[in-house]
Amino acid sequence: MIPFATKTDLMAHQRDAVAKILPSRVGALFMDMGTGKSRTAIELAHLRSMKIDRVIWCCPVSLKETVKTEIRKHTDCEDIYVFGPKTSCKTVDMAARWVVVGIESISSSSRVVLALNSMITENTMVIVDESTYIKGHDSARTLRITRMAERARYRLILTGTPLSQGVVDLFAQMKFLSPKILGYRSWYSFAANHIEYSEKFPGMIVRSLNVPYLAEKIKPYVYQVTKAECLDLPEKVTEERYLALTREQMEAYIQAKHEILEDVDMEDFDSISIFRLFTTLQSIVCGFWNRPRFRWQDLRKSRHGGVRQKQEYDLLTFPENRTGLLMDTIRGIPKDEKVIVWGNFRYSVEQIAKRLNEEYGVESVALYYGRLKEQVRNAEENKFRNHARFFVATQSVGGHGLTLNEARYVIFYANGFKYSERLQAEDRCHRIGQTRDVTYIDLWSNTGIDDRIAKALTKKGNALRDFRDEVEKIKKKGTKKRIKDLVMSL
Repeated sequence: MIPFATKTDLMAHQRDAVAKILPSRVGALFMDMGTGKSRTAIELAHLRSMKIDRVIWCCPVSLKETVKTEIRKHTDCEDIYVFGPKTSCKTVDMAARWVVVGIESISSSSRVVLALNSMITENTMVIVDESTYIKGHDSARTLRITRMAERARYRLILTGTPLSQGVVDLFAQMKFLSPKILGYRSWYSFAANHIEYSEKFPGMIVRSLNVPYLAEKIKPYVYQVTKAECLDLPEKVTEERYLALTREQMEAYIQAKHEILEDVDMEDFDSISIFRLFTTLQSIVCGFWNRPRFRWQDLRKSRHGGVRQKQEYDLLTFPENRTGLLMDTIRGIPKDEKVIVWGNFRYSVEQIAKRLNEEYGVESVALYYGRLKEQVRNAEENKFRNHARFFVATQSVGGHGLTLNEARYVIFYANGFKYSERLQAEDRCHRIGQTRDVTYIDLWSNTGIDDRIAKALTKKGNALRDFRDEVEKIKKKGTKKRIKDLVMSL
């Protein structure tokens, strides 16, 4: 592998992790969310760059864009190959130093397995991010990843929740690193020594056995740390996750920009037009589009002619990765922690609540948005305070006035356009009475609209106002084409 440079410094606990793992060819980073597992893994690859030919980074499909962004953020590397829907032995980039592949794809696609297997050599470093995805000892993904990685000299696993169900989760993760760590080559010998099953209910685990023995066996290969132990945390901790649009979304995204430009004369491109543009594009990156049935120009003509014609909409929905990324993010949060999910559209929060209901049960979700009557919203708020784990709400309704100190994990499924709105939403659980650090997680797509919003929030500004100011500057110069170029750049 050609040596590469890193662009960011390590924190003290990350340096400790590197010092612990580097002497061994295999290792596990059991580090809480927000403590920098990815940066630590990148540093290990950096220090081994003269000994390895490439890094294979296996992660949940929804995190592929996040991993790619993290590598670019912390290194000067640009040759990062991300497995896609058409990746095969013929199309895979064999020269890439970094390769990112979805764990789920390894279990479902022989094409992906063959392509990935062709890239792994004795000098490869294989990373499994969110290694609880391979905790099932007999699952297809576990067996395939473990078997392929046996040839690789360096193997690393990352997770913040290594034992979500107890020591039963430990066997497959350690076997991926090396069967020699625990000393058991088969699941059955491991289970016979460390798991006691119920005699009444087959398959039900009653308790774990000989846990100190297991702790001692894995100790040389594991670095474990919590936020409380390693960070003098600020009042707010932020994280970002990234996703790519599906083909259907990208086609609709481009089409929407063209349609809006056709409907609006550049001289009349005002705040209303900009708001329509922004909300349309943001809804598409969230998986839907309330597409106008009639042209706006035709509506104006009919009204001027004395005919009142009401605009109607067709709801178009698209395959999307945002909800999958949300669910994977939630799975990385401790199960006993409450979570707030902020959306920007009624359709989005309803779909999120539906997905959470399916996975965690109806009683686990409190839904809060404008269409609900006040007494219903109050009941949902009380539901969250009492027993519901998730509070799913629109920022426009739930982002003001509520005190939600029960939660210390907040996910922004989609952000509003103003920093003031963001700050209001953040402060629902970051106020007097909150005794714990709060982690805020943003989901971003690889689009111009999300990039605009992110930059505005970083500057504590207003994305709509900033865009309007750019339009007004162009109008003064009398160059209409540049307005079109500005819109198409979103």
